[in-house]
Amino acid sequence: MDTDQKIMQIPLPTLKRLPIYYQYLTKMEREGVRDVSCAKIARDLGLVAVQVRKDLQLTGAVGRPKTGYQVSRLMRALSSTLGYDNKTEMFLVGAGSLGKALMGYKRFQEYNIGIAAAFDASEAAVGLEIGGTPVLPLSKFPSLCHRMHVKFGVICVPAEAAQEVADMMVSSGIEAIWNFAPVTLDVPDTVIVHNENLTASLSILLNKYKTSHPESERD
Repeated sequence: MDTDQKIMQIPLPTLKRLPIYYQYLTKMEREGVRDVSCAKIARDLGLVAVQVRKDLQLTGAVGRPKTGYQVSRLMRALSSTLGYDNKTEMFLVGAGSLGKALMGYKRFQEYNIGIAAAFDASEAAVGLEIGGTPVLPLSKFPSLCHRMHVKFGVICVPAEAAQEVADMMVSSGIEAIWNFAPVTLDVPDTVIVHNENLTASLSILLNKYKTSHPESERD
């Protein structure tokens, strides 16, 4: 079973937790920890041990009685399930503040992910190199995408330009889009889109705070 098929069979809540486990295990490995139990993972991450065990079973990892999981083997199982064992190259469009932040995010390397190139319509941005990533003219996107067989695109442009960029990505062969623009994209069913709505995330945080601190409403 390939990675895409494996991921499609994993429930979304579990899929969201798997990278958290991987990040946690990376820290454990750096500290020299060789074995870890579901109970410890659950305790350290504020989860329930039964849920952790069910999540990890979906990766095909097998624990051992009393000692739990071997950290290195569990990391390999998670890496294979999440596709980290294959290098993933992305093309980013929009070299503004957010785009620059993503280009400079070094931890992508830990997950075998890289932004191969960034593109922008602004002459002021073209020619810059951020975090080792060059910013190229937007007009070069289609030819480079076809030539390099890149399948992942990142949209960091304003809402009014996002659909046009998405259309260009789809026609250039992009099959998965990480969208940071606050707009719903119209793409073919064969193209996967994940919307990263920063405003919605902030609203959820504010709502949780107000719910847990009702006295703040009276101040």
